[in-house]
Parts: sequence; structure tokens; C-alpha cells
Amino acid sequence: MRVGFVGTGIMGAPMAGHLAKAGHHVVAWNRSLEKARALEPLGVEVADSPAGVAENADAVIAMLADGPTSLGVLIEGGVIAAMPQGSLLIDQASTPVGTAKALAAKAGQRAIGFVDAPVSGGQGGAENASLTIMAGGAPEDLERALPLLTVLGRVTHMGAVGCGQLAKLCNQLIVANTIATVSEAMILAEAGGVAPTSLRQALSGGFADSAILQQHGQRMIDGNFVPGGRCKTQLKDCKTAQEQAEALGLQLPVTQLVRALYEEQVAAGGGDLDHSALYLHLKAMNER
Repeated sequence: MRVGFVGTGIMGAPMAGHLAKAGHHVVAWNRSLEKARALEPLGVEVADSPAGVAENADAVIAMLADGPTSLGVLIEGGVIAAMPQGSLLIDQASTPVGTAKALAAKAGQRAIGFVDAPVSGGQGGAENASLTIMAGGAPEDLERALPLLTVLGRVTHMGAVGCGQLAKLCNQLIVANTIATVSEAMILAEAGGVAPTSLRQALSGGFADSAILQQHGQRMIDGNFVPGGRCKTQLKDCKTAQEQAEALGLQLPVTQLVRALYEEQVAAGGGDLDHSALYLHLKAMNER
């Protein structure tokens, strides 16, 4: 397939690379063009504008920072306008449900199919093509998207347009809240004389075990907060989840508390650290 790829950052670059390695003709664009050009050795062609990836594309995949950026690039940047009728737009960014519906409506005006397909798995999942992909859209559009999405990871159809984004928000709630809990456990253990390394080892395989304990618990032990997923992105997702909950008449008190902690972490200058760096903020709170 001829695939346009918009957004070749931490996640998008390896994803575009996997598609090129799988034999698809990939044309990429990124706001920082040098990040897109780094993919040229893999056979990826680079466009000099967002609309440039869409010309003659069978499908366009977008992996942008957030909802406003997705709307700005895909609509105002001319991507949808440049896509051929009958092609397919796949938005893999994490955005509000309303953004997915707005993009689907705009695409539909030009007889372009739409799938919202946000991902979980972080940089490692993108690099290893082992992402969890939560897809929303019409079954026939998802069927067209599968030859691309299955190159990138495991796909689950969640329902109509927007349901992929709602599932991703649920994922992000679990991630954020679990990072906070694992951080507190590490701090409590260390203060009481238990080595965090021993705690992680003891809990492995038990009822409290999780990917967060294994991967981010190790980051906390090592002091490695080079970003896979950033604190500022986690905060954005917590805010979006709360807004969606409020629209549905729901309260999420645990998420509200964790969101406040991430707001403090970002305000203190830690927005570009890995989201597991919430541990640093909680540790600092206990050292005052």
C-alpha cells in the first residue's frame, strides 16, 4: 500500500519504519523534518508538508501529540483535503473522543474512511512492533486498516468511531494511577529498610505484579527517567479522561488526585521526564 505517515517522533518513527520494512511505500512528514529524514535509509520518502504525504495515498496514518495538533495538521494542514476519495485515515494519536468524531465527520465529507486507533506499549512497544492497538470505526474501515495495523501490534475492535480513544483513556487511567501507587510502595519500602530491588523481586509473579511494577519499578530503582512516555503527555491524558467522565456524569476521584500530582510534577519542570518520574515528585514531598 502507499501510506502517508504524519508524525515521526518517539513512537511514530519506529512505526513508520516497520511499515516500510513490511514492503509498504511510506511517505512521511514531521514538523522537525530531520526526524523524518532519519528514516530515509529504510526506504521512507520524505514530504515537505503534511498535505504532501496524502497525495495518491491509499491510507494516511497520523501519530501526533494531541487533539489540537491532530485537528490542526489533518484539517488545517490540508491532509484530509489532499487525500483521494475512497482512501483511509487512521489516527493513532491519543486524543479526546470528540476529536475522533470531528475527524471522522470531516473525512466522511470526502468519502474517506476513518479509524481511531490509539496505542499502548510506549516506545518499546513501537520499536518491537508489539503495541496494543484499540480501534474504533466501522467494521469495513477497520478491515481495510488491518494490513497496516497488524504490522505494528495486536488490534482489538472496540466499537464505533471514538471507542478506540475511550479505551485508550481507560488504559491511561490505569497506567497513571498504578505509577503513583508503585512509587508510593517503593518510597515506603525504602524508608522502612526494605530495598526497592528486593520489593520488586518479591512481588514479581504475585497479585501485585504488573507491567508498571516491572518496567517503571525498574526505572525508579535505576533512576532512569529518559522518556518513553512523558509526564506532560500523561497529564494531558488524565485531563482528557476527567473531561470525558464529567461529560458522562461520572466522578473519578483517584484520577483527580493523580492528575493533581502530575500537574505539580510538570509545574516543577519535570514535564519532559518519563511519566514514571512521578516517583521523584512523591519522594521529594517526603523529604521536605
